[in-house]
Amino acid sequence: MNDWMGENMLKGMKTRWIRREGGKSEPKGRYYRKSLIMLLIVASIPGLITGALVYGMAGGRLKSELLQLHNSQIEQRARNIDAQLTNLELMLSHWAFDTQFDYSLEGRNFVRDFETSRDITKTLIVMQGSNTMNKLVGLYLGSGERPVLFDPEYGIVDEQPLKDVYDGLLRSDKVTYWADVAFDPARPQDKELTLVHHIPGGSLRPFGALLIRLDNGKVADMLRTMTPYDGGETFFVQDNGPLYASTGGGGPESPFIASLRESIAARGAKNGSFFFDWEGATYTVTYGKFSRIADSWTYVSASPISSITAPVVLISKIIFAVSLSALLLAALLAWLASRSIYSPVRRLMTVLMAGKALPHGHDDEFTLIERQWHHLNRESTELHAKLSEQLPHVKESFLHQLLHGHLYAYSEEDLLERMERYKWKVNRHRFIVLYMQLTGIASLEGKFKYGDEGLVTFAAVNMIEEFAAQRFRQSKALNFHNLSAGLLLIVPEDGSQAEELRAFAGELTHAVNVILNMRLTIAVSEPAGTIASLPIAFEEARQAASQRNFENENQLIDLARRHADGEGAEEPQYPFTLEREFIQALRTGQESDAYELLRSFLDALSCKGAKAVDVQQGMLHLLGSVQHAIMATGIKPTRLFKCANMYEQLSQIREPELILAWFRDKICEPFLTELGGRSDAQTKKLIEQAMIYLQNQYMNDISLDNCADHVGTNPFFLSKTFKQVTGKNFIDYLTALRMERAKELLRESALKINDVAEQVGYQHSYFNRIFKKLEGMTPSRYRELSQAE
Repeated sequence: MNDWMGENMLKGMKTRWIRREGGKSEPKGRYYRKSLIMLLIVASIPGLITGALVYGMAGGRLKSELLQLHNSQIEQRARNIDAQLTNLELMLSHWAFDTQFDYSLEGRNFVRDFETSRDITKTLIVMQGSNTMNKLVGLYLGSGERPVLFDPEYGIVDEQPLKDVYDGLLRSDKVTYWADVAFDPARPQDKELTLVHHIPGGSLRPFGALLIRLDNGKVADMLRTMTPYDGGETFFVQDNGPLYASTGGGGPESPFIASLRESIAARGAKNGSFFFDWEGATYTVTYGKFSRIADSWTYVSASPISSITAPVVLISKIIFAVSLSALLLAALLAWLASRSIYSPVRRLMTVLMAGKALPHGHDDEFTLIERQWHHLNRESTELHAKLSEQLPHVKESFLHQLLHGHLYAYSEEDLLERMERYKWKVNRHRFIVLYMQLTGIASLEGKFKYGDEGLVTFAAVNMIEEFAAQRFRQSKALNFHNLSAGLLLIVPEDGSQAEELRAFAGELTHAVNVILNMRLTIAVSEPAGTIASLPIAFEEARQAASQRNFENENQLIDLARRHADGEGAEEPQYPFTLEREFIQALRTGQESDAYELLRSFLDALSCKGAKAVDVQQGMLHLLGSVQHAIMATGIKPTRLFKCANMYEQLSQIREPELILAWFRDKICEPFLTELGGRSDAQTKKLIEQAMIYLQNQYMNDISLDNCADHVGTNPFFLSKTFKQVTGKNFIDYLTALRMERAKELLRESALKINDVAEQVGYQHSYFNRIFKKLEGMTPSRYRELSQAE
């Protein structure tokens, strides 16, 4: 690659010299001008004739064909719109006859019967989502003192102007019909196209109506499909009513629309097309009929004819541009041809002199060429000296590209040539790739801390190069700057290097343990016979290093021996139970329990013999489960984690303690903080409901589970939060409540002790024991003392 760079630099220097030394071109004579004009005329005539013929053939018929195509498109799109409106009518009629909207809704208390309200809301939402033009699907029930409106949520119509709007829809003698309604009495000009169907379907005594309110913007977009060009107007109008919708926003009283309607009415036909002149512009108008329920609509599409015939103008411009381009090309070709005819010998000397005009001095052409050659040779020598200084860095860059597969397009011969150019002896040699990973930077006994990866890797690479130079003749270490490094060994193809590799690994591991106080994992690839297979060998070694045992210990992974012995290790089991317990602790805000369960989860993953890649995949799986649980609580992980890629961050961490610290700081703590801030008010409200339930039900046989079911939570959470809010646990609060009621009955009533016990939810024998334990006397003695006082 460096030679290629050097050649490019030489070429650049040569080009710069040509530009610097080049003189003016020789003057052109009369013959050159005459030949240029003649060639220009000859080359231009065919293009001009062709352009005229093409324009004459294409321009005449294109306009009429475009108008015919426009009218057919409008009719087809009108049929599509008619089909969409018909589908809306059929859908609404289907739901109006559904038993869900029968007389059982008349006079119903929807506040008390909230399940029916919820079902109606769900049905209306489904209907609303069935068509993109639907803005809102509602249900109006006008019978009763307070009309009810689902839009789609339940509500009461208290305002008289709004009630008048909906009652007006019910007063129509049509069961189903289209209307143009302003649902906001304060803004009567904002009308919406609405499909109304009385309910129950087919009833002579309707008490409500289903409404589909169309989005004005979507209706305008639907109509706009009938006008595929800019400008113009598209609208439809009810033949026997005020209903009207358009794309341009103009009302039915606008002069343009009124004039169009008069012209259509004068023609008398149900559909057709014609040209219409308005304010100096010509429009092509297409109209027809929509057959709606017990009614008929007229649609009109008016487009400027200039928009429809724009392709003709465009084609004319294209033909003109092509003709002009052909003329310019002909001029360029004529100029090139004239130069070729004019000076063949002179051009040869110009090429030999690198574009420099021959001077009129004493030096001849060969003297000038010789002097220029010495100049280029001197610059080339200086360039090669600079390249020699950069050779070590270039070799490292080449190996980085080679091992990472960036040189896949090069052939084996090219790669051999490149390596020999970098002073490596590769003939009759094999290649071995070592991938080394440092671990233990987070341990307490280490000399380095998290954040010193670059410094640690730099020190380790220096040690690798030193020990490799002592054992092998050809080696090159690569620094990956992330506590990992690579080593390429070029060894003779005859003989085994197993003993040398083991000795090198032992010396290097011992030095790393003593000097850096860290652990080293070395993965040794199988010997490769070709340079092109080195990227595969490097990737296999890197993958093998990820299969190391998760314990923080030195490891040597020999791929050749592993392939010979085979893989027999048992796959680790994922601790699903600990995962569920950890997520449950997070959901309930148990911070200390969650952290203990997280450590237990990591310990279970990294049990004896666990692979680093399995531990990493397990923690990534746990991260996915936690994010799912966070979403289930209504919190968006993207907002909670500030759009950070948590999977990428976790995949870069290999130390157990760092994994735990990262999970606590980046995942658990933000979620627990967010959850705590959200849950305080909800928790107090939940405990208040539980206390009211106990005050009303203390005389019955109730338990923590009964109370939890009543307020809609789990017993564990209720027990914990009850203690936090009231200062008493659940049983103590219930017992105190019962004792206070029992003492009140003993003081103010003549009930027997057995009856008092039943009144407060106890059996007689247990009541006596618990009363004496809490009050220091029997119920009978308490009654005697209270009566004596």
